This record gives sequence, C-alpha cells and structure tokens, in this order.
Amino acid sequence: MSPIDDPEKRKIARHHLLEKSVCRKCGALNPIRAKKCRRCKSKDLRLKKRELTK
Repeated sequence: MSPIDDPEKRKIARHHLLEKSVCRKCGALNPIRAKKCRRCKSKDLRLKKRELTK
C-alpha cells in the first residue's frame, strides 16, 4: 500500500480516521460531537489520540 500524496485526499483520510470520540467506559468509537456513547450511553467521552504511532 502506498502513502497518500494528494493533500486533499490526505485531509479527508485524516478526518475519517482520527476525528472521533472514544468512550472511556466501553471503548466504542463515536462521532466527534457526540454528547454520550452510542453503545453504553455513558457521558464519559474523550477525543481519539491524533498522533500517528510508528
């Protein structure tokens, strides 16, 4: 798989992969603007880590 060179495609891919909220209780991925978890209804959400690991 080759890296994405087009900056516009890279921006779209970054948005879909990294712009999420994660529930601290069950670990489910939620939309970034979510107020509560879609799975367990907990309000304890955090932003997904945005730095890519090596």
